[in-house]
Amino acid sequence: MRVLRAIAAHSRGMSLQQLHEELGIPIGSLHRVMAALVEERYVTRSPTNRRYFLGPAFTELSTMAVASQGTAVSPPRPMEEAARESGETVFLTELTGTRLLCVALVEGIHPLRLFVRVGQDMPPHAAASARSILAYQTPETVARVLRAQELTAYTADTPHTEEHVTAHLVQVRMQGFDVCENELDDDVWAVSAPVFGSTGQTTSSITLAAAGRRMRDPLARTRATETALRAARTLSMEQGYTSPTAPNGFRPSPEPAG
Repeated sequence: MRVLRAIAAHSRGMSLQQLHEELGIPIGSLHRVMAALVEERYVTRSPTNRRYFLGPAFTELSTMAVASQGTAVSPPRPMEEAARESGETVFLTELTGTRLLCVALVEGIHPLRLFVRVGQDMPPHAAASARSILAYQTPETVARVLRAQELTAYTADTPHTEEHVTAHLVQVRMQGFDVCENELDDDVWAVSAPVFGSTGQTTSSITLAAAGRRMRDPLARTRATETALRAARTLSMEQGYTSPTAPNGFRPSPEPAG
């Protein structure tokens, strides 16, 4: 528990030597502790800088607490900056088992009726926040998640078959982000970018949502997409992602991806 608390307090991760110096635990003992935590997925170790970061099992515990108690996690700094820069609503979604949950939300300065609240399940087929995570999962995981929920057609534009969603995920992965327009809520436009962890896995996303009327201008869409991607890239790096290239690409386009 002391190791987990120490790593949680260091957004850029910790080396074995740093843990030893801060906690006073012998190196030999730390090796055994870290091996167990890595095996159980409570921490991950970056293959490039060899630092330890909180892992998906730790995140799953936090997400389950959000779902059961309705309490929000503290919004990450890049997410708060994206909301402040854009003035729009920005939220964080995480994958836990077969559920995609909103775990943090920063309200925009504009009134917006959203089909989302902290602790709510995001529909895997109809929400950009969910699809930008699923696009980077294995086919088995995607099938398991989609089959665990009814693929409801919320609007006339909602993709509501497994085949349609699976085909769309290929496009999401190619462009590195997803756009949702009138698929979950009428007159709501949203762009979502995946967040990568230290091992290159994607279990969360950052989404910027706005009223559709404010996003009719292609330039406004481009700026919103850049803001979401920048926030996701920054959070990815803070979680130990050290790929020499950007984890998600960006091709400016006024047309919605979905």
